[in-house]
Amino acid sequence: MIETDRLILRPFEPRDLDAYAAMNADPQVMRFYPMTYSREKSADSMAKCQESWETQGYGFSAVTDKEGAFLGLCGLSLFSAESPFSPKVEIGWRLTPAAWGKGYASEAAKGWLKFGFEQKGLDQIVSFTAVPNKPSAKVMQRIGMTRHEAWDFDMPFLPIEHRLAAHITYRMTREDYLKGESR
Repeated sequence: MIETDRLILRPFEPRDLDAYAAMNADPQVMRFYPMTYSREKSADSMAKCQESWETQGYGFSAVTDKEGAFLGLCGLSLFSAESPFSPKVEIGWRLTPAAWGKGYASEAAKGWLKFGFEQKGLDQIVSFTAVPNKPSAKVMQRIGMTRHEAWDFDMPFLPIEHRLAAHITYRMTREDYLKGESR
C-alpha cells in the first residue's frame, strides 16, 4: 500500500469490482481505449492486476481517497507487447470522471514513481498513450516524464488505421527521478 497526501494506492480487493466495472463501462472514461469493458472483462482485468502483484511485486492498483471512495486505478506493469522499448515497466492510470481535474492522477503517479525507483530499484519507467489522449500526455509532463519520440509506436493489437493505433511515449530514468527529488 502507498499513501500520498490525499490518496491510498492499494491492491484491488473484491469489494472494488462494482466501482471498477462501472468506470470501465463508461464511454467517457474509455474514450481513448478501443472499447468499454464488460463486467466480466473488468473482473479478468482485476485478476491480472493481482497476478502481477504476486509475480512482480507491483501492478495496477485501486486508487481511493482517504475515506475509501474508489477513484480509479494507477500503478506499474511490465509492458511486453511489441514496441521499440519492450519489455519495460510502464506507469498508467485511469480515473472516474468525478476524480478528473483534481490532480489525483499526478499525485498517484508520483507515488508510484517513488515506489518504482526507491523500493523496486527500477532504472527506467515508461508511459504511453494514444496520440489523441492529450489529458494523459499532460499528466506525463506534470510528473516530470520526458517525451521519447524514438519509442513512439503503433499499438500491435489495433489495426494501423484505427484512430487510437498511434502511440506517443514518455519516460523517466532513475537519474531523472533523483535529479527531480533533489530540487
